[in-house]
Amino acid sequence: MRQIAALPYRARGANLDAPVSVLLVTSRETKRWVIPKGNPMGSTAPHAAAALEAEEEAGVRGSVCPVPLGSYRYRKRRKTGASLMFDVEVYPLSVDEELADWKEAGERTRQWFSLAEAADKVEEPDLADLIRSFNAAEFNSAARRRSLLSAIAERSKVGPMFAWFQNLLPKTGDFFTLFETHAQSVCGASQALGRLFTDGSARAEHIREINEREHDADNIIRETLGTVRRTFLTPFDRGAITSLIGAMDDAVDEMQAAANAVDLYDFDEFEPEMKDMVAIIIDSGRLVAEALPLLRDVGANATRLHELTERLVRMEGHADELHRAGLKSAFQRFGSDPAGAMRFTVRREIFKHLERIVDAFEDVANEIDGIVIDHA
Repeated sequence: MRQIAALPYRARGANLDAPVSVLLVTSRETKRWVIPKGNPMGSTAPHAAAALEAEEEAGVRGSVCPVPLGSYRYRKRRKTGASLMFDVEVYPLSVDEELADWKEAGERTRQWFSLAEAADKVEEPDLADLIRSFNAAEFNSAARRRSLLSAIAERSKVGPMFAWFQNLLPKTGDFFTLFETHAQSVCGASQALGRLFTDGSARAEHIREINEREHDADNIIRETLGTVRRTFLTPFDRGAITSLIGAMDDAVDEMQAAANAVDLYDFDEFEPEMKDMVAIIIDSGRLVAEALPLLRDVGANATRLHELTERLVRMEGHADELHRAGLKSAFQRFGSDPAGAMRFTVRREIFKHLERIVDAFEDVANEIDGIVIDHA
């Protein structure tokens, strides 16, 4: 039997390596820790049904990615005495709002846990593995390897002399910090875009934040390009460095363009397909934020990098389907009516920018894959 579930999450801080928390709730009967889940709801899309379960069972709202993170299996005993196996598809939900009161507040307890704590709390092994792999800050931190020269210096006990010798070597540039700082701007912009498409009461603030994030990203890419010119030794091919951060910058540029289109046309009739594409954008930003620190040791992290880029590519394919479906729906409603031509044009413009954002994330994935192939 098939079910759907949401994995509500949030980052505890603004840094890329900030710990990620997930929200668990207790089951109504056994009081064990679970994630919000339920049965498919007829014509309701699976991810939308998962979001409704999260609101009813855990009292949280946010942007839910329409591409499942994965699935897990568990066995449940029914009132008839039958013990049936359930396959549950899990959809990431970036939490924007926690309700003080919700439908099942009197029947369940909710609590935020770290990834490691949540994995230990749930009983299903597959779900525990899914949670551990979600966006492990510990995994990112472990990927921040010391340089080979520093390790040799420590083992050989030649610290001061080695430091003097190292100062004579050509400069290598701190490209990894620049990558990760830029990714922080991309993530911040994607989350602000999510709030823009769900919270009409503070649209000016969300648009301003996206513009500020884009300006920050511009400063970082200028610094990166300058560092490439000044640096003798680079960790990757110079073209790979400029292409990677260029693709990231394309994503945040298109986020700004989408926000400015919403502002220009004073648009607030967001289509379901638009919201789904924005949810994909939020999850794409999360994946890029996890992937970039892993580039510090490509060889050790090649498998995880491939997993992340594969999901980015799959989500881009799903976003293409949403884009086509959204345009078709808008044209059927407004395209044949001269009075509705402008309404269709506005929707097509916003869809275009959303598609370009996701395309840019796919370009980021391809650039990362290229680095892995060359260096792993």
